[in-house]
This record gives sequence, structure tokens and C-alpha cells, in this order.
Amino acid sequence: MRTSLRRQALIAAALLVALSSARALSAQAPATGTAALKEVHTDGLTGLSEAQVAALTGLQPGAQVGKAELQAAADKLVATGLFETVSYNFKTRDGGVTLNFHLKEAKRVPVYYDNFPWFGDSELNEAVKAQLPFFDGTLPEGGNVLDTAADAIRALLATHKLDLPVQHQVTANPLADGNIQQFTVEGASIRIASLEFSDKALADNSAVQQHLTEIVGKPYSRTMIEIFLAEQIRPVYLKMGFLKAKLGPPEVRLSGTPPDQRKGEKLPDEIPVFVPIVTNAVYKFADAQWTGNNVISSISLSGYFGLKPGALADGMEIEASLDRIREEYGRRGYLDATVQPTSVFDDMAHTVSYNVAINEGPQYRMGGWVITGISSSGEQRVRSAFPIAAGDVFDKIKYEDFLVALQNHAKEIFQDAPIHYETVGHWLKPDEGKRTVDVLLDFK
Repeated sequence: MRTSLRRQALIAAALLVALSSARALSAQAPATGTAALKEVHTDGLTGLSEAQVAALTGLQPGAQVGKAELQAAADKLVATGLFETVSYNFKTRDGGVTLNFHLKEAKRVPVYYDNFPWFGDSELNEAVKAQLPFFDGTLPEGGNVLDTAADAIRALLATHKLDLPVQHQVTANPLADGNIQQFTVEGASIRIASLEFSDKALADNSAVQQHLTEIVGKPYSRTMIEIFLAEQIRPVYLKMGFLKAKLGPPEVRLSGTPPDQRKGEKLPDEIPVFVPIVTNAVYKFADAQWTGNNVISSISLSGYFGLKPGALADGMEIEASLDRIREEYGRRGYLDATVQPTSVFDDMAHTVSYNVAINEGPQYRMGGWVITGISSSGEQRVRSAFPIAAGDVFDKIKYEDFLVALQNHAKEIFQDAPIHYETVGHWLKPDEGKRTVDVLLDFK
């Protein structure tokens, strides 16, 4: 799990821009004097309501407002993290002020509760929503609303005699693209006693049972469990054509009377986890259609894809086939090529088709080198052994094979030269304008 530092930096920058925007327009407010606030209006909203924004400002109708109060209200909106930009203007009429905020809402990401085995998501969501009425299962990546949400969860814990700190961080979504806002509790010290599935066939699967040692006995974490399901269990179903198999969400299941946490009764240190599984239908492959391809013909792409109409839609083989096509583009120097499939299911016939959009991008040729960490003679041996000459089409497969040789069979490259290293950092530096790519190697 990783925190997106780059995204956090972007958020901080956005907040600074928003704050400066709010301050730039605040100069319209009178330097001295106040007037009664009559109305607060907004534009640019997509998810929040005007009433919710007004509540976030802390301004009350009828209150006396001047420059300081208007700027403080704008600053409060910026600090929430809910807005990418905040600016305002106002009108004074009949002795009262009508305030207009011009807003652009910030991107929100899904909320994920990692290790709260005492509660279901619905109970945690309700606790957050009680403090943040606009909460819909998503929150921004930064801002003080995150601390408000964490405090709400901690208060829920406290009502159940659990005095534990709650943290939040932006992390990569373990199951999909993008980020999530993950909430975790510290100091729970609860481990996974067992992992049981509703599909009893998994109990007879020796590979699955062997992999259970990777998770049983480890600290309870929904993230870890769901990654395990995605990496070790879902492939079992994909290979059998169960392309719509639903795994989870994982549940804590205790035998006997559940502990009453309000009376100080605690969960055991090790808890059993149950995973409901719905396999749904087995699908067969119908066909694949290709768009955006010029370098490789549709006939050739279908050949690389491999599956024939009517065959079992083996999800693992389908992904491997798409990877083969990506490799073919890389072999031809199309390093930026993307291969994006869209599944089209016929649930009556239990078949699946794929519309595959290809963006080939430019073809790259071998450019220059940046090699660090070895002697000039070692560098010369690396260049001489490299299988792609300057100006040749850059074959990514040959490049990757060469990296393997550097790491595992260095003697074939350096022979008897006294070269010592443990790892080789490697990067490609493409120049789209020149259609060349430089190879960067760092020997450590």
C-alpha cells in the first residue's frame, strides 16, 4: 500500500490557488463597516447543495458581515478540501448583503474502511454522515473534512468502549484504477484466525489451501483480504469462465453470542473471516473486434488473441492474449501503445465479446545511453552486448531480456572484467519529438 505523495502535493497546490483566488476578490468588500447578511448563493456545484455550502461557511442569515467575515467564510470553504477553487462577490441592497460564491468542486475518491471488524460499512457511513451531511461514500483527497470524518469514527469507537486512534491516508485502490481514502484504526491487535468461503469447492482446491498461509494469522485488514481474493481466488473462477463471479465483501463471523462492546466485552484476538461467493454463469467467447490498429492487421491481432468463437471464455487466457498483443507492439518499437478491451456480455446466450481499442502511438528507435555505477570499461561492455544498435527500431522484448541477463547472467556480458553490483536500476527516456528512446542504467 502506498500513499500518493504526488497527489497530496497537487492537492496542496490547488488549495493555495483556491485561497489566493478567494482573497483576490475579497478586495471588493468594504474595508470598514458591516451589513446584515440576507442570502448566500453559489454557482458551479455538482455534488453539494447550496444549503450545504452555506452551512460550511458558518455564516448565519441576519448576521452582521464585513470584509473579515466574508474572507473567513471563503477560507473555511478552501480548508474543507471540497473545492478546487473558491471566489466570491457580493451585492449590497436595502441595507443587506447578498453573497455569491463561485466554486469548482474538488475530485472525490471512494472511502474505504480497512480494519474495523466491529462494524459494518453502513454503521461507519452513518457515523460520518451524522457529522458531514453531504457524505455519499466519497471524500476529497485532502482537507479538514477528513479529520472530521476520522473524529466521527473515533466517537463511534468510544461509544463501544474502544479508545483507539483513527488515521486516514490516500492510497492506491487495491482492486481498480485511481485512489481511495483509507481509514484505519491503530492498536487493535486483531489477527485473522481463518478464511472460509461459501463455495465449498475451494476447500478441495490444494492451490487455494496452500495460499491461505499467506493471510491466516496475519493482522486483520480488509485491504489485505481483498487483494488476496483478487490475486489468488478470482483467477480460479476466471479460468473456468465465471467472468462475473462476485467475491465478498469479507465478513467477520463469530460463533455464540456476539460480545457486547458497550459493556466492555471485546472481540477475541483472532477472528474468523467468511467470504460469500456468487459464481454466476459460465461464459463462452463470441468474438473480438479491433479499432485504431494500423501497424498490425485485425487478422494478425485475432491470431495473437488465440481464442476461437464458442470456446470457454477463460479469463486468464484472455488477459494473457491481450498481454501478447501489447508485447507485439513493444517488439515493434511502439512503447506508448495501449490496448484497452471493453467486455460486451450477452447474458441470455452466456457469451462475451470484446471491443478492443488500440492507440498505437509513435514508433521509437534506439537513442543514447546514461550508465552510472560501473567503470568506463564495464560501460563499454554493456553497450557492446546490447542487442539494439543506435538508430534501430527499439525492441522492448530484447531490452527486457537484456535486463534479465544483466541481473542473472552478468558473466556473459562482462566476462572476466571485475564488475561488482547487486541490482541494476533501469529506466527508458523516450523523446516523442525525435521518436528516440534513451536507456538509463544505474548499477548498485
